[in-house]
Amino acid sequence: MAAIQELVVDESKVKKAVQAGIPLTITTFTLPHEIEAYIEQVIAVFLQQVGQENLKDYIVYCVQELAVNAKKANTKRVYFIERGLDLANPEDYREGMANFKENTLGNIAHYLQLQKEKGLYIKLILQIKKNIIHIEVRNNVAVTKTELIRIHDKLARSRQYSSLEDAFAQVLDDSEGAGLGLVILVLMLKKMGLDEDCFDILGTDKETIARIVIPLDQTRVENLSILSDTIVNNVNSLPQFPENILLVQKLIGDPKSDMTSIARQISMDPALTADLLKIVNSAQYMLAKKVDSISEAVKLVGIRGIKNLLYSYGTQKVLGDETIDKKQLWEHSYKTAFYAYNLIKNFKKDHNLLDDVYVGGILHDMGKIIFSNVHPELLSKIREFCSEKNLPASTFEDLAAGMNHAEIGALIAEKWNFPEGLITAIRFHHDPTSAPEEHKDLVETVYLANLFCEYENGNITFDQFEPVVLDHFGITSKKQVDNIVERFSLGFKKENQI
Repeated sequence: MAAIQELVVDESKVKKAVQAGIPLTITTFTLPHEIEAYIEQVIAVFLQQVGQENLKDYIVYCVQELAVNAKKANTKRVYFIERGLDLANPEDYREGMANFKENTLGNIAHYLQLQKEKGLYIKLILQIKKNIIHIEVRNNVAVTKTELIRIHDKLARSRQYSSLEDAFAQVLDDSEGAGLGLVILVLMLKKMGLDEDCFDILGTDKETIARIVIPLDQTRVENLSILSDTIVNNVNSLPQFPENILLVQKLIGDPKSDMTSIARQISMDPALTADLLKIVNSAQYMLAKKVDSISEAVKLVGIRGIKNLLYSYGTQKVLGDETIDKKQLWEHSYKTAFYAYNLIKNFKKDHNLLDDVYVGGILHDMGKIIFSNVHPELLSKIREFCSEKNLPASTFEDLAAGMNHAEIGALIAEKWNFPEGLITAIRFHHDPTSAPEEHKDLVETVYLANLFCEYENGNITFDQFEPVVLDHFGITSKKQVDNIVERFSLGFKKENQI
């Protein structure tokens, strides 16, 4: 009973994951009934958050079918190993599958225990990315060529049927118990108005991945898009970058300028000089001695470094930090910047990225910061717009809570003429696999630094990290993540004397 009581859906975590575009993951080794019930509850809450409650029964069936198939695939592995058979060998495959169902069903507890001992998992991943629901069921065994051919053959035949009656009228291959289930799954997808491109099963050298992609309700997407554009179009009502910063930026952009003239321009503004010296003497640059003059700072930090400092400094001056919520967002941003800087320093050794990832970390959540009540006149305009266009109040609430904040931040950064790399880091900091190749390292670093902060605060688990990004940094285990986060956290606290 105690184990079942632990399987209570934390609706606040589901909501936060949806708003932030962070994947929700559920991992099991044996797929017991209570886990299946828990998965159904999580799917229901997830779909409610994205306004797709009407799809619940369809999605639950599809996920359960794929999870059961993943469990069968894992069972097949331990069954073949126990009998000394090779899955990749056609003769062994035929021999093993001859009595597979009868032998495993008669002693299923034994084979489920073997799966657990070997760490063979079934993992469900739910995520909303760019107005598309991504659903994956993964199991950590490589699908063989023969299996993949059989699966795709069943999928191809399934697409011929327009109803269950048609499917039942055919002689289905039941040797592995996966024929009819896939037919029903494909029919379910058709009922949701999805075409065959929305579903696929693929294999890597480590996992088999069943993937379903579902575009959000078009009306909801249009409402979010309209409201996001309205917000960005009204950014003109926000103060522009301070004139002193614009003058320095213009000078930096002039190929005829040298470091001396740039330092002189900065020095003409005592407040700007003091703030930049404070930043330059912080942990980001780890200078051997304290720098007292802006000319020396410019020489040490370089043009690129000063340019990035001005982006982050100017944004904070425009958006302010007067409220408690705003201060918390900036604190998170500076910690993300510190972690991003140290990720590059310790794992990539690419000094050209140090300044870029730091400013990317500081500004990655600027789309959220717009909503932190610093500019009530802008929020008032947005509410009026919602009323005029009869947009649901939930649309504004979703945006205010963080949904679409990466896109909003990127659109604002474009209006303020930020460099392409910084705009990309803001836009894709929750979706690094979609980032353009030329900015992949920058985006992945900001993404990972941000998730380290969330992980440290207990908001996500190790399973919610994108495996591909961890792999690019040579991170292979939860223990390694724990050690890195602990080390970075101590460094940040020491630097800020927390």
